[in-house]
Amino acid sequence: MRSPLDYLPVYFIAGTQDIVSGTLPELLEQALKAGVTCFQFREKGAGSIGEAEQRKVLAAECYELCQKYDVPFIVNDDVELALVLDADGIHVGQEDQAIEEVLRLFPGKIVGISCYNKEEIVAANQLKGISYYGIGPVFGTISKSDAKPSIGIKQLDVLARLAKRPSVAIGGISIETVAAIQETAVAGSAVISAITRSEEVNSTINKLKVGG
Repeated sequence: MRSPLDYLPVYFIAGTQDIVSGTLPELLEQALKAGVTCFQFREKGAGSIGEAEQRKVLAAECYELCQKYDVPFIVNDDVELALVLDADGIHVGQEDQAIEEVLRLFPGKIVGISCYNKEEIVAANQLKGISYYGIGPVFGTISKSDAKPSIGIKQLDVLARLAKRPSVAIGGISIETVAAIQETAVAGSAVISAITRSEEVNSTINKLKVGG
């Protein structure tokens, strides 16, 4: 099983609801060619696909692309979909399916969990089998209508240092702010709109790699 330090640096998250032009598979392949290190399929919220079979077909196409470029394919929150596809892993939030149950269902797979504060980090540190933590939102974000208040760079670093596993920063990260993220203890940055709304995807991903 590959190390989180290998797949967390440029972590791309998207679903159809995030796509401005073209299709999700088209943008995903462009991002994979440009060097994203992980992809999370997050089909959720207004504008997303509601029909389960259509969602599965799209997810399978994205998974095939990730396999082609040898990049981990992670499913957000949808345990059934992740199991059906035999995805590389799953990411869950604090309010999603109980993490103990998720860990039981995905032995030997990548399991990520969202953490917002010290209490959640400490609790996650006690669990065996978690691969990485997603910490944030660092900044304000347009990609989640129910996002919590931003924690900022300083608190991000505090939480990442408290974490016993590698972590990835998430929430409003852009090519202008990624350099500051890379100065903290996280292993990488997770982005949605920085890529989906980019007019020059290759350039954006290169800047996310090196810090703006």
